[in-house]
Amino acid sequence: MINAKMSLEVTDMITLESDQQLKQLTEDGSVILLFSADWCPDCRIIEPFLPELEEKFSSWTFVYVDRDQFIHICAENDVFGIPSFLALKNGEEVGRFVSKDRKTQEEIEEFLTNVNG
Repeated sequence: MINAKMSLEVTDMITLESDQQLKQLTEDGSVILLFSADWCPDCRIIEPFLPELEEKFSSWTFVYVDRDQFIHICAENDVFGIPSFLALKNGEEVGRFVSKDRKTQEEIEEFLTNVNG
C-alpha cells in the first residue's frame, strides 16, 4: 500500500498539520480540502492524477486532510466518506463532492470545473 503522505509529496498539495493552519489557509483565498486516509483504497486510486488536477486548477490551493488525524473537522463539515472534496472561498463553502463512493478523474474534474466558474 502506498503511504498517502509520501506519494503526495510529489504534488504541491499542502498536508494539514493543525486547526490553526486550516483557519489560516481557508480565511482568504480558494481552497480545496481533500479528505483522505492512508488505509483508504479508493483514495489511492485518485493519487496518480492529483498533480494533473492541481496544475489544471492552479487558482486553488489543495490541502490534504487526514481523516483519522482530523476526525473533528470531518464531523464539523459532515464529511463521513472518503475520498471527499470541500471547496472554500474566503472561508465560505462553495461546493462539495462528498460521498463514500469511488471517484473518477472525470467526476472530480467536473466538480472542480463547477466550483471554479
